[in-house]
Amino acid sequence: MSEYVLLYRSTNEAHHAAMGTPAASEKSMAKWRAWIADMSARGQLKNVGLPLVREGNVVIGPRKTVTDGPYTETKEVVGGFSLIEARDLAHAVQIASGCPVLEGGGSVEVRPVLHLDV
Repeated sequence: MSEYVLLYRSTNEAHHAAMGTPAASEKSMAKWRAWIADMSARGQLKNVGLPLVREGNVVIGPRKTVTDGPYTETKEVVGGFSLIEARDLAHAVQIASGCPVLEGGGSVEVRPVLHLDV
C-alpha cells in the first residue's frame, strides 16, 4: 500500500453554493462526513487533513516576491487535503471519485507521496 494526498479544489462560487447557508452547509458536511467515514471504515484514510482558508499569499522566486494567492490565474482554489492509503494510483483515483466536491463541479487532485530519508 502507498500513500496519496487528495487536494480538494473548487471555485469560490461552488464553495459558496455548498457552504453559503446553514442548510446548505449541513447538507454538504453530511456528505463529507459519510464519505470520510466510509474511507475510514475501509482502512483507506490515513489522515483526514484540514480545510484551508480560501485566501492567502504566494512567495515566488529568489526575490521572494509576495502576491495574493493562492493563484490569481486560476479560478479553482485548494480548499483542503487528506492523506489516504491505496494499492496504486488507479485505486487512489477510484477512492477520490467518491468525493462530494465533485458534485459541485470541483476536482480532486490525486498525488502520490514521495517518502524521503532525511
